Amino acid sequence: MKQIISILILFLFFSCEDKQSQKTTLVIDLSSDIVIPKHYIIAKTNEQIVIDGIGKEFNWRQSLFSDSFIDIEGIKTPKYDTKFKMLWDENYLFVYAQMEEPHVWGYLKQRDTIIYYNNDFEIFISPSGTTRNYGEIEINSLGTVWDLLLNKPYRDQGKADNNWDLDNMKSAVHIEGTLNNHSDIDSLWTVEIAIPMNALLKLKNGKQLLPKEGEQWRINFSRVEWDFDIVNETYQRKKENDGKFQSEYNWVWSKQNVINMHEPEKWGIIQFTNETSTENILFINDEHMPIKQVAYALFRQTKFGILKELLKEKTGSTQAISVKYSDVDSLTSTFYKTNFGFEYKINSEQPNKTFIINETGVLKEIK
Repeated sequence: MKQIISILILFLFFSCEDKQSQKTTLVIDLSSDIVIPKHYIIAKTNEQIVIDGIGKEFNWRQSLFSDSFIDIEGIKTPKYDTKFKMLWDENYLFVYAQMEEPHVWGYLKQRDTIIYYNNDFEIFISPSGTTRNYGEIEINSLGTVWDLLLNKPYRDQGKADNNWDLDNMKSAVHIEGTLNNHSDIDSLWTVEIAIPMNALLKLKNGKQLLPKEGEQWRINFSRVEWDFDIVNETYQRKKENDGKFQSEYNWVWSKQNVINMHEPEKWGIIQFTNETSTENILFINDEHMPIKQVAYALFRQTKFGILKELLKEKTGSTQAISVKYSDVDSLTSTFYKTNFGFEYKINSEQPNKTFIINETGVLKEIK
């Protein structure tokens, strides 16, 4: 299907010039590339949270679990259930995750090693709400942690900083069953993490202040799960007949639409409240979210997808594009070929806003 769309676009692109060499509007359907993020409201805890992996405190018990995780592409239903809760106070952002698992195993014990080579739980967080300077935390069933900072996504030549160590972070794992014992069936394992708030505030744009009522950050969670073999009485990732490891399962809270967690524009949204209960707290919808998602979709399709032919245009050239982004909605945008790469100007009449995005994936509102 993508090939058919690509051929259609190229046909429209190269055949749309009239005798005066003025291009007509290019029409494209990006509705399948648009992700509207999930959201979760975080209550503020008024009691001390003991990080033991159990989540037994009253504030934990009254907080709500998230929706169950889905496949990262939003296609398949995961084999085992995964869900989380969150709380916060002036010192920490708290995460409690619960994962069904009949075989709890792990062998990586060194901090900042590649934890997703074991089954693990992962947190991706952007306090600035942008695709820049975001943190990633991974933990396995042994409690081994990998914490790293990315200045930007790998797609934009981002660099991972493994020296971003959250020294004051607290974490614990609890297992309903037995670790690394293939002779029995386990029930689940849980993770409880307290992420230092001061480290997260340093990733915000502007003033590094504690979240105010209604403030929103971007976040997503991933669970990596591997099929396994028992070799010499130990768990090992399952291999194909050619000796290569089978692909892992990727289960997430808010779907990414592709097997790639490093597209921060698709992450979910957390909203802070100073109340100890979220019962009467309404989520603040971003009325511009569809427009922003169209901008990012145009960016991705131009750099890596079916609009790459636009990059062959001469510097200074433009192309009007009409983008369909749902069954009933569309908007207009303009592609500009620049000296450094490209830029899109995206207009929306309802609401009346204009955004620009460039070849680095930086999005700005200009009207």
